[in-house]
Formats: sequence, structure tokens, C-alpha cells
Amino acid sequence: MKPKGRIRIQWSPQFAYVVGLLTTDGSLSKDGRHIIFTSKDADLIKNFQKGLGINCKISMKASGSQKLKKYYFIQVGDVLFYRFLLGLGLTANKTKTLGGLKVPDEYFFDFLRGHFDGDGSFYCYWDPRWKSSYMFYTVFISASKNHINWLQKKISDFLKIQGHITKAANQSIYQLRYAKTDSLKILPKLYYNRDVVCLSRKRIKIEKALKINSR
Repeated sequence: MKPKGRIRIQWSPQFAYVVGLLTTDGSLSKDGRHIIFTSKDADLIKNFQKGLGINCKISMKASGSQKLKKYYFIQVGDVLFYRFLLGLGLTANKTKTLGGLKVPDEYFFDFLRGHFDGDGSFYCYWDPRWKSSYMFYTVFISASKNHINWLQKKISDFLKIQGHITKAANQSIYQLRYAKTDSLKILPKLYYNRDVVCLSRKRIKIEKALKINSR
């Protein structure tokens, strides 16, 4: 008997966003059927469910040496969706071995927004070296060098910008960083209308920074 899937596998902005979330904060169980998504942010859990059109039980778990950090997690059992994710390039042990993913160009920036919400960052500051110099950076993160190189190439293919990849000696993660000029090209692609599914607090922070920059 062929397995039946509970998730509708069809590319859309919301679906691509969820793939981005899974790329950063998701995992594939070794049993060949379960997909797990973990986040400290309840809004991302809701976005994940909304993007897949499901309503699963949300659980909590503690992490850290003293179990002080609380995380939400959701588990979905779907063999067909699991196999679909394998076909995209995700694996059960993806952390350091992840490479490029088979994401349609049409939905790449929706995928990238999910990637950014899951594990990216945006920070801004006034540079004391220059008067009225307001700086900000958009950062994408991965533990896999191959994956961060793929991200850099894909963004370059679309927007003709390079960014800068860094890795601290005492850390195991790579950061793909874009300064203000390049961020002003990326951000409109991520938030191309008011209705895109996203982490609202991160979007609000970015909108505040853009308003300050426009003054």
C-alpha cells in the first residue's frame, strides 16, 4: 500500500518559507517519516503550521546545562513529505553536511526569508567614527560551509552582490553578512509585500532601521 501524505506538497510562498525554516531549525528523524521543527519563538511555530496547513500538538522542552532555555517543538509524521525534503537536499544529519537545495527560483526569496527568520539576524548601530553614520547588517547563518557558499552564490546570481563570509576561530558556524548598501537590495526582496508570512518582531526591527536610515 502506498503511503498517504497529510501535507500538500505544492510550491507557494508559504511552502517555500517553511522549507527555509526547516533548513535552519528543522530536522529529519532517522525513522524515515518524522519531521521535527524546534524554535524558542512561538510565532515561528505558528508560521510553520500555517505554511503547511496543519494543526499539530505543540510541545515544550528544556535545553542547556541547567535546563533553563525553553523551546517549542512540533513533530509531523509524513513519509511523502519526508521523501520530498530528501529530494530537495535535506538529510537526517544536515548540520555540517548541507549543500545546495533544489528550491525553485520563483520562490527563492520566500525560502530565504524562512532561513533568515529561523537562524539569521539583523543588527544596526550608529558608527562613532563618522557623524550621522547609521549602519546595519543582514546576516545568514549555517554550520555548513558548502551551504553558506551556495546561499552566497544564489543571492549573487539574483542581485549581483557578494556579501562577506566569516567564521570565528572559536565557533562552528559561518556567517554570510551584508552591509547596508547590499541589505537595501536584499530586504525588499524578502519583504515584498505586507502579507508575506514572517517573524513579525524581526520585520518591525528592520522597518524601524529603514525609517531611521531614510531620514
